[in-house]
Amino acid sequence: MLVARAGRRVSEIGRTIEREVRRAGFSVIRDLAGHGIGRTIHEEPRVPNYADPEANQVLTEGLVITVEPIIAAGSGGVFVARDKWTVVTADHRPSAHYEHTLVITKNAPILLTAS
Repeated sequence: MLVARAGRRVSEIGRTIEREVRRAGFSVIRDLAGHGIGRTIHEEPRVPNYADPEANQVLTEGLVITVEPIIAAGSGGVFVARDKWTVVTADHRPSAHYEHTLVITKNAPILLTAS
C-alpha cells in the first residue's frame, strides 16, 4: 500500500480501499474505520475505508496506524446488536474484516502484521 507513506493524506488510503473493493463488486462499511495507535489503541487519525474528504490529516514518519477494510457483499449498511458489540450488516449479507498495522515511513510503510 504505497499510498500510505509520509506526506500523503489519510483520505488517499480510503480512496484506494474503496476503489478496489468496488472494483471487486463489494461495498465498504463506512461506519467502521481504522485508526492511529500510540499510548492507547484507538487514537487519531481515523482511517476511513472510503474517500472521506474530511480525512485530510497528513501522514507523518513514525505514525502507527491500522488499516481495516471492512467489506460487505451487500449494501454496506450496518446496525449494532443489543449487546452493543456485535455489528451486523443491515441486509444480513456476508461481510469480512481485515486489519493490518503499519508504520508510516518516507518511502513505503512497514507492515507490522505481515505473516
